[in-house]
Amino acid sequence: MRVALFGYGKMGKEIEKILINRGHSIVEKIDKSTNLSNLKLENIDVAIEFSTPQSAEKNIRFCLNNHLPIIIGTTGWYHHFNDLKSISEAENGALVYGTNFSIGVNIFFAVNSALAKIMNADLGYTCGVKEIHHTEKKDAPSGTGITIAEDIISEIDVLTDWENVNKSKISNPHTLSLESERLPNVPGTHIVSYENEIDKIDLIHTAKNRTGFALGSVLAAEWIINNKGFFSIKEIMPKLIKELI
Repeated sequence: MRVALFGYGKMGKEIEKILINRGHSIVEKIDKSTNLSNLKLENIDVAIEFSTPQSAEKNIRFCLNNHLPIIIGTTGWYHHFNDLKSISEAENGALVYGTNFSIGVNIFFAVNSALAKIMNADLGYTCGVKEIHHTEKKDAPSGTGITIAEDIISEIDVLTDWENVNKSKISNPHTLSLESERLPNVPGTHIVSYENEIDKIDLIHTAKNRTGFALGSVLAAEWIINNKGFFSIKEIMPKLIKELI
């Protein structure tokens, strides 16, 4: 594949390594100073977007309007979601978005939903979610944390929404705590806790580095160039895992 990379920070450099190892090439490295109208689209097979929440919407719109398949790992743009989905449908676009492209995290998503379904039986546990990331992360809570919280809410009848605060500050029994913490050099840790007077159950995913996120985005790019549609990474992850094994 010939890849246009939107964003060339730490994630972009990790993606570059995996692309090269898998026999692909980066033909464009795009930052906020790049004039998108100067891109040679005929030389690009697919775009991978890991820029910033402020730039993502413009970049996604550009790719859709120019029939360029795109993988979107950036979060914080979802207030434009419906508009961009409509453009994708009108243009017969090819797009994969997700709050987290890591294979391990997507397994975590599945286990989290299954556990929440069990806990919906009113076993006396209260639930809380905590996400920990590096101090350079621009959004809080993380997109992954939001996905985890929303998956829990969809399975537990008593919960109706989440709030980005410590569990001790939740006064409404129908609100799920989604706490954020920022520490130096933490790629990402997500913790789901269920607790009652008898015991505590913790479901934890800890990213050791950025490789998992980068690999998932490259696998998604390899898949989307042969497909059309507006997909979440959660939808297509089973296909990507199947191809790996």
